[in-house]
Amino acid sequence: MKLTLLGALLATTAVMTCAAPKVKAQSGRPYMGFVYPAGGQQGATFAVKVGGQSLDEVTGVIVSGGGVSGKAVQCFKRIGPQEITLLRDQLRDLKIARKAAKAPDPAADDLISRIEKRMAEYCQRPASNALAGLVFLEFTVAKDAVPGRRELRLVTPNGISNPLAFYVGRHPEMTRKPMRTAEFQVLGKEQLALRRRPEEEAEVRVATPCTLNGQIASGEINRYRFTARKGQRLVVSALARQLVPFIADAVPGWFQPVLAIYDSKGREIAYQDDFRFKPDPVVLFDVPQDGEYVAAISDAIHRGREDFVYRLSIAEDPYLTGIFPLGGRAGEAHHIKMQGWNLEGATLKLPAEDAGAGVWSITAVVNGVVSNAVPFALDTLPEAFDEESNDKVGSAQKVTLPVIVNGRINKKGDWDVFEFQGRAGTDIVAEVVARRLDSPMDPVLKITDAGGKMLDLNDDHEDIGNGANTHHADSRLMLKLPADGVYRVHIGDTVRGGGEEYGYRLRISAAQPDFALRTVPSSVTLRASNVAGLSVHVQRKDGFTGPVTVTLKNPPAGVTCRPVTISGSQSVARLGIRCDLPGTTPAFDLVVTGSAVPAPGQPRIQRDALPCEDRMQAFLWRHLVPALDLKAVVYDSQSKFLTRRAMPEPRPEDVEEAKKKLAGAAAKFSKKQVAGRLRQIERLYQEDLLTNAFTSKRLAECTVLE
Repeated sequence: MKLTLLGALLATTAVMTCAAPKVKAQSGRPYMGFVYPAGGQQGATFAVKVGGQSLDEVTGVIVSGGGVSGKAVQCFKRIGPQEITLLRDQLRDLKIARKAAKAPDPAADDLISRIEKRMAEYCQRPASNALAGLVFLEFTVAKDAVPGRRELRLVTPNGISNPLAFYVGRHPEMTRKPMRTAEFQVLGKEQLALRRRPEEEAEVRVATPCTLNGQIASGEINRYRFTARKGQRLVVSALARQLVPFIADAVPGWFQPVLAIYDSKGREIAYQDDFRFKPDPVVLFDVPQDGEYVAAISDAIHRGREDFVYRLSIAEDPYLTGIFPLGGRAGEAHHIKMQGWNLEGATLKLPAEDAGAGVWSITAVVNGVVSNAVPFALDTLPEAFDEESNDKVGSAQKVTLPVIVNGRINKKGDWDVFEFQGRAGTDIVAEVVARRLDSPMDPVLKITDAGGKMLDLNDDHEDIGNGANTHHADSRLMLKLPADGVYRVHIGDTVRGGGEEYGYRLRISAAQPDFALRTVPSSVTLRASNVAGLSVHVQRKDGFTGPVTVTLKNPPAGVTCRPVTISGSQSVARLGIRCDLPGTTPAFDLVVTGSAVPAPGQPRIQRDALPCEDRMQAFLWRHLVPALDLKAVVYDSQSKFLTRRAMPEPRPEDVEEAKKKLAGAAAKFSKKQVAGRLRQIERLYQEDLLTNAFTSKRLAECTVLE
């Protein structure tokens, strides 16, 4: 009997058009909804569980940054009740044979164990179909791996998955037992979907410093008991929304972690549900006395699912709560003041001396221990500092344009006012960067003329290049000056907040037409003699309306791209990439670049695109979430057949037995039903969960029923 497998193996493709040749879209792109645990300690080898879609056959693991390697151990495609019945029958046969055997059979014992694991992970009606496909990985972190954030991707025959955060830590780690796939919550019966955790697992005793990995189920609180000494300055910090910024399906909603600290008598002595405007909480805990304490983490409204993943650290580590100024001029020395916790003797690790304009990360280092990273902006314009008291029109600080003013809203209700000379017809831009540099400030800007008349005002200005941000708090104004004379820019906080941490960078200058590029998705699958596609988004700045020509920057030999021009009326275009490389080529990086003339008479400028994932916030709002790099993989469409097991032919005796067993039953089954049964057998056989003898009997039944 010849089995037809192509229907289960071939991915469909959609044809899209653009200014370049016909481009094939990536179909069935693999998706990761969560990674658990989302990191590990230096020098450790550990198991990782991934939930997602289209992850049936993982052929490679890519981790950015170096020092971390991983391999796929098992892939569990979502299965149904019929497959579970097949596994149950196979398991019964194996156990009967084991009981009758005269000698141990390690191979049979291993198969029994794998079937039991497969059945234990089964969920007939998962809460999220986007998480129901499972992959089990093994990771090894080098002893000298640099601590910090990485990005993890999985490679499959259908391409490279979206990236998810993966961290390398310094401290000993504890990982709770992974959750099984959460079941769908029926209205009024939500308690049936709760995790049935033994009471003794609700609270775990740990020794600090440590990093704790867990998942929050619906209605669950995870508790960790630790001992601390009076005077310790512990940083208790959670990573959660930074691991999975937007939850798949948007239901039950984002993970909103909350942290609480209890003393030995169970009294709550500290609580946080965020860190300023960031949803991941941080408790800066000044230990009041020697004794035992409990750190508890849960969701703010007691939701939960397997993608409610967290990493909770308890350690006496350096922690930056802020810096000032928030940026500086590229190529110049920077004198930065730090605010934070455990920073005695700290030095700042700054951007390289040749770092260009952009936003960079800086950290504090204390005795070799590196703090959390905070953003630091570099620009090419002249810089200045605000000078108090400049909070009134009569004491406005005079500035010469162009300028970037580094300032603070020092106290509640404070305003800073800057005065400049302007010429009629000049397009002036006043733009604040504060929230985008982790300042808690919610700026508001206004421009007035010499007589105090308000010419323009802005509170929030949307920045599509600001990734996962859900509150575009920073302000921006662009105004054509009506006459020669004095003008004033006023900056304050919308809710009248203020303090040492309320820093900002205010650019006041003539319009500087420019653009930025984003590519979606952050990976591309290339097939020989085909053209794959990327969407390129252009963000226009300061009134720029010119065309932008985009192409690949120094692509490797065998990869070509026809340039595409995005006209002044367009915001996105499709870029086609052709590949003539063999399928054995390892994954590599690509860079998309664009060039344009910002204004008549000015030289052409070039900007490299930032790779992104287009993610939905909650049914409607979309965000271009940045990734570290644009990964490309070359795939040979024939290669996925090489690793498949050849199905056995039904034995004649099994066919005869099936004829007797199913006499008269063939008419009860349609060809579609029989074909579905064949696919179920094939799927489990390729997972190496069925023996040849068992498979032969089931295939014989299908032969009789055809």
